[in-house]
Amino acid sequence: MTTPRGARGAVPRHDDRRRSFPPVAPREAPDGRFAATWWGNAWVDALEDTALDPARLARGKAYAGRGHVDAITVTPGRVVAYVHGSRPRPYRTEIRMRTLGDDGWERFLDQVAARPDHIAALLDKDVPHALEAVTGLLPAPGDLVPDCSCPDDGYPCKHAAALCYQAARLLDEDPFVLFLMRGRGEQELLAELTRRNAALSAAETTAAAPPMPTVPARAVLDAADRTGPALPAPLPPPDRAGRPAVFPPDPHAPDPLALDLLASEAAVRAHAFLTTGQDPVAALTPWQDAVRLAAAHPGSGLTASTRALYRDLAYALDRTPTDLARAVAAWRQGGASGLSVLEEPWDPPAGPFDRARPALIAADFPAFRPWRNRLSTESLQLRLGRDGLWYGYESDAGREDWWPRGAPDLDPVGALTDLLGR
Repeated sequence: MTTPRGARGAVPRHDDRRRSFPPVAPREAPDGRFAATWWGNAWVDALEDTALDPARLARGKAYAGRGHVDAITVTPGRVVAYVHGSRPRPYRTEIRMRTLGDDGWERFLDQVAARPDHIAALLDKDVPHALEAVTGLLPAPGDLVPDCSCPDDGYPCKHAAALCYQAARLLDEDPFVLFLMRGRGEQELLAELTRRNAALSAAETTAAAPPMPTVPARAVLDAADRTGPALPAPLPPPDRAGRPAVFPPDPHAPDPLALDLLASEAAVRAHAFLTTGQDPVAALTPWQDAVRLAAAHPGSGLTASTRALYRDLAYALDRTPTDLARAVAAWRQGGASGLSVLEEPWDPPAGPFDRARPALIAADFPAFRPWRNRLSTESLQLRLGRDGLWYGYESDAGREDWWPRGAPDLDPVGALTDLLGR
């Protein structure tokens, strides 16, 4: 048998676009969460938010916890394993997902290469939170497509759910598994990041800023009886607040999302004070500041990260997450004034409040009952703020569970019209 030309003595090249992992040892999830990292839990959330049958998810989690999933093979866009069920022969199960195109990878690599701390975190098998929304790297609900050779037509079946839960543990151990699922192997990514990092370093060296002017210390200290050289002018403030450092998950440290949020807030406040001489939130109480922080966070409490933020902020101030959610709705409606309208009933003087009821009746709205600064029906309410604006509220009929709705208005008819969407 002849040896192909060029192959004599050649070492086979390692292909890191196909990786196989031995079965994960059986174990239970002590805190109810199957994964240990935020990106592993994002993978689980993408499965659970799409599932049509919670019972199948529960059985799949039990299968994964008891070690029913055999060795897992990961290739671009596909995760495959045999999963043992109630029959002697295991089922071939797979999870498919979309791979990133070249443009998506370009954006991701540019984002990582621009931050040396991001590269260091990835080398340490950690994914910075700042990369969470880049190019859709993490799966969203509907991104994971299950398939199984079993006769169950559930979406997903318990075998596919078991594979998905077990894959989350692979992501905990090595986030480069996620990158492989999205289409690129570890060695390819590291080589590209090394090249980009070298190019950025060369560009920064070429465009290095001139040295800052200095004043010798001796020239200042030796001249006690005379005026020394003028100190250099202070550096101009930056155009925007700086970005916080990367906070890797640590079981003994606060939540990385909370740290990132607080660090970003501190940077913005420091920048505002440096450029304007005023702290925009210094006069707020701890409760008002917590509401402001939660209101600035995207989402409405439906994601796991937002639920955790609401829970922790509310607990720290001896409130409930529902209290905080209602206060956030008031803050988004009218800022600090909107929060005051929610929490502080008051007795307005004669004038705009007395003219409101006739105006509402003239506009064919039902009769409203007055109480202090509020006009109410069974399910609608208008509240007059100390700023002279009318704020709309809604509640289920027969319940005193009022929630801020609509935009405030100087005209009670206008506020109610916006509330009703007329």
